[in-house]
Amino acid sequence: MDHLKQIHAFVNSATRGSLSAAAQLETVTPAIIGRRLDALEARLGVKLLLRTTRKLSLTFEGQAFLEDCQRIVNDLANAEAAVSLGALRASGHLKVSAPAGFGRRHVAPQVATFMQSHPDVSVRLDLTDRVVDLLNEGVDCAVRIGEMADSSLASSKLGEMCRVVVASPAYLVDHGIPRTPLELSAHNCLALDQQRGWALRDLPGGEVVQRKVAGTFECNDGAVLHEWALAGKGLAWRSMWEVGDDLRGGRLLSVLDAYSAPPVGIYAVFPQRRHLSLRVRLFIDQLKTTFGDPGYWRLGS
Repeated sequence: MDHLKQIHAFVNSATRGSLSAAAQLETVTPAIIGRRLDALEARLGVKLLLRTTRKLSLTFEGQAFLEDCQRIVNDLANAEAAVSLGALRASGHLKVSAPAGFGRRHVAPQVATFMQSHPDVSVRLDLTDRVVDLLNEGVDCAVRIGEMADSSLASSKLGEMCRVVVASPAYLVDHGIPRTPLELSAHNCLALDQQRGWALRDLPGGEVVQRKVAGTFECNDGAVLHEWALAGKGLAWRSMWEVGDDLRGGRLLSVLDAYSAPPVGIYAVFPQRRHLSLRVRLFIDQLKTTFGDPGYWRLGS
């Protein structure tokens, strides 16, 4: 609280041109404003204002600091005004990127819900499996699954996602249920083209290893593998976001659950800006509320 009072004293003194004017605005004495300025400069270890009996003038450091402080004071005033009106009103254009399959099934409905709640915001949703360049492509927020490696971007964790080995009940009746990853060699495994392998533990609670699998069906599109699994053509290693509905409905069954790898994170990534726009912050908050709820994935959504 003292720090905020010091900043207000500095901004008001610098913009009003005198301690008296700042004191009048804050309904305190000029001596109190002076003490707050002294305390601020002592805390920062730098001179911000040159004070004489006639006028105030900003130092070089004071001018730079004033610009930042004015943004802080304005943001605070806007936040208080929005809350006092009973709602946060976001506006402007929001550009979002997400992986194609995941985005189609889970991000697109969130965009529709967000636009209903914030009718002054327009949204462009780009669905692509390539890693987009947020800065050069003007993307405000991208949803990504897996570990974040690009340190030039800021990120916020939205939730977690696991992968499971699944098959149709008919396939398991005809070919049996694998009890350990070693038994996968006896099964027709639906492999993603150029996939390094299926990440499974070597023992329940053990180390995660990339296990090579083989079968008569291979495709570079995960949605096709999903359809083949539903058709009883083999085992598939798919994400819960894709097969949750089928597991709940009994169209697919999961196997080797004790050997599943730990879940990976779902993240919102965005350029490292000092001040995120309200529309971006509210959209990320909505995604976090939805994707961070384990029940959302358990129900398959």
